[in-house]
Amino acid sequence: MTTVNTEKLSSARFAEATDAFVEEFTASVTFDRRMARQDIQGSLAHAAMLCKIGILTQQELADIQRGLAQIGGEIERGEFVWSIKQEDVHMNIEARLTDLIGIAGKKLHTGRSRNDQVATDIRLYLRDDIATILAQIERLQIALLDKAEQEADTIMPGFTHLQVAQPVTFGHHLMAWFEMLSRDKERFQDCVKRINVMPLGAAALAGTSYPIDRFMTAELLGFSRPSNNSLDSVSDRDFAIEFAAAGSLLMMHLSRFSEELVLWASAQFDFIDIPDAFCTGSSIMPQKKNPDVPELVRGKSGRVTGHLMSLLMLMKSQPLAYNKDNQEDKEPLFDTADTLINCLRAFADMMPHVKAKRRNMYESAKRGFATATDLADYLVRKGMAFRDAHEVVGLAVRLGLESGRDLSELSLDELRAFSSAVSEDVFDILKLEGSVAARNHIGGTAPEQVRKAIAAGRAQIGG
Repeated sequence: MTTVNTEKLSSARFAEATDAFVEEFTASVTFDRRMARQDIQGSLAHAAMLCKIGILTQQELADIQRGLAQIGGEIERGEFVWSIKQEDVHMNIEARLTDLIGIAGKKLHTGRSRNDQVATDIRLYLRDDIATILAQIERLQIALLDKAEQEADTIMPGFTHLQVAQPVTFGHHLMAWFEMLSRDKERFQDCVKRINVMPLGAAALAGTSYPIDRFMTAELLGFSRPSNNSLDSVSDRDFAIEFAAAGSLLMMHLSRFSEELVLWASAQFDFIDIPDAFCTGSSIMPQKKNPDVPELVRGKSGRVTGHLMSLLMLMKSQPLAYNKDNQEDKEPLFDTADTLINCLRAFADMMPHVKAKRRNMYESAKRGFATATDLADYLVRKGMAFRDAHEVVGLAVRLGLESGRDLSELSLDELRAFSSAVSEDVFDILKLEGSVAARNHIGGTAPEQVRKAIAAGRAQIGG
């Protein structure tokens, strides 16, 4: 006797029941059900379009709308019973809809396939998540602007090769992070342009013979337009890869922020204090205060970059059109979105409470001969060639090292021993305050420029 799995909506083609392990192995409902809201959203728009072209009656449309509203409520309340036998979020919702309203539930799938349905759901899902990500980026940017305003005059060492290079203000440093986030925000905003194209109506791969109105559906779902090619619509995930790429760049930036926070919070730097609420202690060393949040964010950057590589390899060598491989796109995407949102939230919550240890920053800037370049520039303005000035300053630094003094602590006679061009006004530029104030141009570290950058940043984000 032939055994047919009648529990599945798509089971009539098969004479044998699906192996229990294979059924579980191939099902995606355990993770794709998080797209239930988007799936219902797409189905409501599709049903409205089917009614317009005469496939559904007004009563059937009303029944579908009522049934999907009930299903949405059941899912939201945690009452919905998900079944692996129905494979995915789409079939689970359709099966429940059919139970609730009968034949009209079966009519809903007219003119579409799960291939274009899932491609649409993913785009709707990512569009929603990008809106959340952009909001969290702006929260963090506002925290940075506020902190930069507080620290516009706070002098700290700027580093290259992690060696003291030139003095900067802490506010200027914070605004560097702000600029990185601005580019990240632009990348996500640009990514939305390619996400916001509707595949629904491409059906399985070739379109449909029904006289569907894809422009109507696109408008109902807030897409900019329907997609141009049915094969491409259902088979490519480049928009998802682009999302992961933008996410990887964002996490790279957050990882760099994290590294500096971890260094600065250490006893060796002692530039900042991270609030206790964002740190933990040690199980064995009672004096420890570990900067867990920035450390964990730094670690999670590798996780997101790994998802980008996973998605690239997933799409590599796939023939047109849809392949089951693409079921594997969702978990990396979902985890990427979750990780981005959570890391941004943690940073946006933490940064307003990070305290600068201003005296320690200032003293550290003094220890590294941070104004050496200022002395070279001073000599150049007095008529000396830069290479000669570079050598003169090198000799002055050597004296400072041998005597344990900063350049600003050397006497005028000692400095004049290296060059007769040096005069009393040299000490105006050898002081840290004079050094940062001198860089008073757009992009410079002068407090005046930092405040201008903050004002521009607030105007940029409307805050």
